[in-house]
Amino acid sequence: MSTAPETDTTAAATADTTDSVLAEQLLRLTRRLHRIQKRHLEPLGITPAQSRLLRTVAHLSTARPPRMADLAARLEVVPRAVTTLVDGLEGADCVRRVPDPENRRVIRIELTDTGRATLRRLRNARTGAAEEILAPLTADQREVLGGLLNALADAPAEHGC
Repeated sequence: MSTAPETDTTAAATADTTDSVLAEQLLRLTRRLHRIQKRHLEPLGITPAQSRLLRTVAHLSTARPPRMADLAARLEVVPRAVTTLVDGLEGADCVRRVPDPENRRVIRIELTDTGRATLRRLRNARTGAAEEILAPLTADQREVLGGLLNALADAPAEHGC
């Protein structure tokens, strides 16, 4: 009698266990990254979500300031979430709402001088957070991790989940 089905079942169970452990490790690392990033951003008075929005405004502003809808689409959040983030950053004088010169019904979000200075400080805070999280790794391990993260980040998304 063949043991192939039993071997296949054992291999599948081992793969499921390994994948479950990896998934848990990734979740723990994500939570740790978030905590460390938050701690490094606190002195700037910026939340991780506001940091992401500020970086996105800067990235999308190459031609002209982005619309709120552009930001919501890029951040993959509902427009109301962008409004709340913009409100906070506007209160900190990091961004301002400006009417679109071609369609005054459209509001665009642009960086202020304070926002650009905050971005520079954010880069330093993010670098500090990255150094803290990567401290246990050697240069070779960091290179391997970078390759693995690129492979995961560049993998095609599965639909239908």
